[in-house]
Amino acid sequence: MAQGLIEVEQKFLPGPGTEERLQELGGTLEHRVTFRDTYYDTPELSVMRADHWLRQREDRGWELKCPGAAGVLGPHTEYKEVTAEPAIVAQLCKVLGAEDLGAGSVAVVLGPLGLQEVASFVTKRSTWKLVLLGTDEEEPQLRVDLDTADFGYAVGEVEALVHEEVEVPAALEKIHRLSSMLGVPAQETAPSKLIVYLQRFRPQDYQRLLEANSSRERLQGTGHPDNSLG
Repeated sequence: MAQGLIEVEQKFLPGPGTEERLQELGGTLEHRVTFRDTYYDTPELSVMRADHWLRQREDRGWELKCPGAAGVLGPHTEYKEVTAEPAIVAQLCKVLGAEDLGAGSVAVVLGPLGLQEVASFVTKRSTWKLVLLGTDEEEPQLRVDLDTADFGYAVGEVEALVHEEVEVPAALEKIHRLSSMLGVPAQETAPSKLIVYLQRFRPQDYQRLLEANSSRERLQGTGHPDNSLG
């Protein structure tokens, strides 16, 4: 993803006919891939509790998801994805209240920042692209990822990429339209693979995140506390 773009996304639980429905709607299969994601945090989950998500994706390198602007309610999330390692290091230092460690690589600062592996799993993904009928064909396509993790959890995601915050409401409208066409209930919330992994295999960490997110939701007056995790 190009640096500086904003991800607007909604997760959902796919059914056995989801791929066929995407084809009916004019979607094209872009690729099928298998990859491993490894997530890192402090023992106290200080990064995730601040709604930041650090992972190393096989063959793609490091990524840090940072929260976008709040204010539009619903079963979606909005994140900025940082992939330049100096920028990731700078943001991690800010989140953790650490001194600036310079422009080194992420791997070099894991130890000094107290970061360690907290989850690792393999995902099989099919990626689809389509433009909704009735919209300008020159508009960016919507992307749909259908994932199955190696621990048995399947989840889908409809995503749009925008450059500016003012474009987010229009992107959300397109996401909601496509989700409705796929048969997704309007207020359905589906947790991320990481959250389900923690819930199943590290329940104490999952509960810690849920409590932190519940506090943040109460302060912001926003949606379901499990919705924006990951």
